[in-house]
Amino acid sequence: MIPGSRGKHTSYRRSFLFAVQGFRGAVQQEANLKRMLGIAAVVLVVSLFMGLDLFGWIVIVGCIGAVISAELMNTAVETVVDLVSPEFHPLAGKAKDIAAAASWFMSGISAIIGILVFIRALFHL
Repeated sequence: MIPGSRGKHTSYRRSFLFAVQGFRGAVQQEANLKRMLGIAAVVLVVSLFMGLDLFGWIVIVGCIGAVISAELMNTAVETVVDLVSPEFHPLAGKAKDIAAAASWFMSGISAIIGILVFIRALFHL
């Protein structure tokens, strides 16, 4: 609920539309998110050609979801930091760096997991 509102919660439909609007805005503004979505599309196509089993698909889709979610959270943190600290401040920079590190870390771990899933599929382990 928004502070100062009259206690009226938005409907599920409106909340969903706000989420879609937020996603669309993030994709339009964030080059890294565009790259991640492009890489995700490539990984999904490769997964189709590799003939992953159900477990492989669950892992790959889960990793893609985790990476995209981490990047969206990074974007949200950066946006809020820019709002509350328009001038440079070391703590603002630190907060943005840590949020970016979380996204980078999730991407790296997901890449390792993806490689392991593809090795498993290639060698039928």
